Amino acid sequence: MAIELPSPPKIGMVSLGCPKNLVDSERILTKLRSDGYGLSPDYAGADVVLVNTCGFLDSAKEESLEAIGEAIAENGRVIVTGCMGDEAEAIRARFPKVLAITGAHQYEEVVGAVHDAAPVPPSPYVDLVPEAGLKLTPRHYSYLKISEGCNHRCSFCIIPSIRGDLVSRRPDAVLREAEKLVAAGTRELLVISQDTSAYGLDLRHKAFPLKGGGEVRAHMTDLARELGKLGAWVRLHYVYPYPHVDHVIPLMAEGLITPYLDIPFQHASPPVLKAMKRPANEAKVLERIAGWRAICPDIAIRSTFVVGFPGETEADFQYLLDWLDEAQLDRVGAFRFEPVAGAPANDLPGAVPEEVKEERYARIMAKTAAISAAKLAAKVGRTLDVIIDAVDDEGGATGRSQADAPEIDGEVHLRDAGGLEPGAIVAVEIEDADEHDLFGVPVGSAR
Repeated sequence: MAIELPSPPKIGMVSLGCPKNLVDSERILTKLRSDGYGLSPDYAGADVVLVNTCGFLDSAKEESLEAIGEAIAENGRVIVTGCMGDEAEAIRARFPKVLAITGAHQYEEVVGAVHDAAPVPPSPYVDLVPEAGLKLTPRHYSYLKISEGCNHRCSFCIIPSIRGDLVSRRPDAVLREAEKLVAAGTRELLVISQDTSAYGLDLRHKAFPLKGGGEVRAHMTDLARELGKLGAWVRLHYVYPYPHVDHVIPLMAEGLITPYLDIPFQHASPPVLKAMKRPANEAKVLERIAGWRAICPDIAIRSTFVVGFPGETEADFQYLLDWLDEAQLDRVGAFRFEPVAGAPANDLPGAVPEEVKEERYARIMAKTAAISAAKLAAKVGRTLDVIIDAVDDEGGATGRSQADAPEIDGEVHLRDAGGLEPGAIVAVEIEDADEHDLFGVPVGSAR
């Protein structure tokens, strides 16, 4: 007589915020799947809905609260986790029917809350989890979190109060995870943390043994070198420009890791950087950027900047625009300063009027768009490697060059790309460009 297995409870997930939150969501779902839970793509099919919240900005908090409200309205059985977990009273005051609330990266607590809300019937007959775990990104790229928390105390940021000080993962554990991801089909590893350059500082850069022999230090450069040996693109995000970052650039020139650095400069004016409690040696940074390009001419540098920070004068903002003219960064994002509850910057004098923030935001975006357009135009006629993200039914495809991280940078749009599949890497002749994207045609076989 055949054994009829009971249907497991199904979990829905709403994941908000940054890639670090996305990794947390993946870990939670992987653990729940290994415990026998099913997954639901919609509210109707879920026995419990998890909302992984973002609390970095007040606008992000409001988005999180709206997501909680929608989940309650559509499903009714909701567990809240993530960065807003430390505001449980405020969440319960607005949504008293929430089943449980846990904080950021409290994996055991949120999994336990799911077990309490929807116990899974025991079933020893089925293994439900792939070895690489469950992913919320496409199969061909994966976020690889190497540490949690941050030792900086920037005046506009509350991340340390939410996620704590730096806690680095052992490098051998990071490499084991990366090996599993690559074996499961990952072609691009996106290394993330709150401060990638500080990786291993709390471990005193201790060396750990590797599975196949040898050892690796808990240090950004050493970890990047080992990751580069796995055969996937390795893209470094959230890199602070500490001096030892210089040692990563030769690895890019050798082709071992992707020639790309995501550096959150935030501003260039020394008075503003001082008020932000950020490093303020902007002239030295320009010299180092020039040195990096001398070693690796194809390096792409992306950054983000805050406009309208308290006390920012027109002279400070013009200083930033002039600095950008010199720096010629490849990819730039900007956002208007927004007070965040609990951030010291809220109490700084010299609040910038909203209309001035908007005007400065428009100016910095126009400036960086012009720089981007010129840099992309210089790539017309070149042949670049492109990783394919999506294909259509009309012979077209969309991908990214090594200068483009998924979702935050530009794309490469391909014609005559029939037969390509997501995850393929192909040589593309660049035929045209606009302010943000490239256009081209494949000229080689996919690999």
